[in-house]
Amino acid sequence: MAKELNEDTSFQVSIKTLGGIAALIATLVGMWFTLQSDIAEAKELPAPPDPEVTRMEFDMKDQMIRQTIMTTQEDVQEIKKSIEKIEEKLYE
Repeated sequence: MAKELNEDTSFQVSIKTLGGIAALIATLVGMWFTLQSDIAEAKELPAPPDPEVTRMEFDMKDQMIRQTIMTTQEDVQEIKKSIEKIEEKLYE
């Protein structure tokens, strides 16, 4: 059987529980306002400048890429030679 809630219904809550609820609400409100102020501050900060690629950096990256390609080409040639040797041994 369900109880009806009306003006005669009593509800008992301890002072300790009320204090805990109040502390929780105060913490949440404080966090909300702190978050809002952080967002407002972030909106006012200047945008970071576009990163510039210097000529030296470009040349170094270009050289590294070219060296990687050459190394890969040498590796492929070695693999081809190995495959040819394997085929010779296999089909002889």
